[in-house]
Amino acid sequence: MSTGINTVVTTRYWHLLDNGKVQCDLCPRFCKLREGQRGLCFVRGREQDQIKLFSYGRSSGFCIDPIEKKPLNHFLPGTPVLSFGTAGCNLACKFCQNWDMSKSREMDTLADEASPEMLVSAALEHQCKSIAYTYNDPVIFAEYAVDVAKAAHLKNIKSVAVTAGYICPEPRKDFFRHIDAANIDLKAFTEDFYHQICGGHLKDVLETLVYVRHSTDTWLELTTLLIPGENDSDAELEKMTRWVVAELGPDVPMHFTAFHPDWKMMDHPATPPKTLTRARELAMANGVRYAYTGNVYDPKGQSTHCHQCQATLIARNGYWLEGWGLDDNGRCSNCSTPLPGVFESRPGHWGNRRVPIRMAS
Repeated sequence: MSTGINTVVTTRYWHLLDNGKVQCDLCPRFCKLREGQRGLCFVRGREQDQIKLFSYGRSSGFCIDPIEKKPLNHFLPGTPVLSFGTAGCNLACKFCQNWDMSKSREMDTLADEASPEMLVSAALEHQCKSIAYTYNDPVIFAEYAVDVAKAAHLKNIKSVAVTAGYICPEPRKDFFRHIDAANIDLKAFTEDFYHQICGGHLKDVLETLVYVRHSTDTWLELTTLLIPGENDSDAELEKMTRWVVAELGPDVPMHFTAFHPDWKMMDHPATPPKTLTRARELAMANGVRYAYTGNVYDPKGQSTHCHQCQATLIARNGYWLEGWGLDDNGRCSNCSTPLPGVFESRPGHWGNRRVPIRMAS
């Protein structure tokens, strides 16, 4: 399908070096490129002495998902979200579970095209409350994501970013001012893990988390994929969860999700469910008020409870909502304690459906 979209656009964050190379300043990789070279993300590269984005308006596919799949448990529960991604990534995580898209070096992966206006029309047609930039990291297609978010806000549709948060301070401001909710991967809490397994640095992600939590109106939730023997020790989880409470506050939800062997980590076992339960309990003991398990069957660990009276506020069975204990103002029906997040007076009923769609030309 061809829609006549200009899929190559000049980006803003770059500068010319004294040695003639052009440095991309979008993320802390700071790729330094000769004419015709692409950055590690592959979708940004040097052309005519500028850094350009080569995947604007192009996607590896579009799908309607439950918002809980992002995962977001405190943002418009039960509603459908129009999800899409492009190709490439600015990290190199050996455990990537979307590696066919995030590690792709083939532009043919991006077989579908959609302008921001087309995406908004599709979201309206399918009664989606939000659009999610996901599957690969939206930081690398920030210009496209921001244009979609601007068009979506004109129609009262929210924007959701599922990201690793690996982005520099100035583009960070431009990106998150248009994002209504974000789930940011806190992949581990050691520099060694980020450097050796992801090809990045922990400190840059922590800076993004603090910025989003304290300097934006973006609703924030965190996800940590627990990999046996790599980032699941009690000592590391203690340090991580104490940092979250101290630096982000007790109301930022944390999701601990199960790893399954994939891409370059096929030699690691899947995460035992008891590891996720242990992480959740440890987080809550350290002051995290809303901690969840993911990628396993665990209604208790995936439901939302009032931190004050322990009443069940949102009962979940997978992506299905089976109980609602909030009043019309997002407060506990039992004790009137507010539940942090973004809620409507009644939940959605999308359930666990996953519906691929094609864009109308």
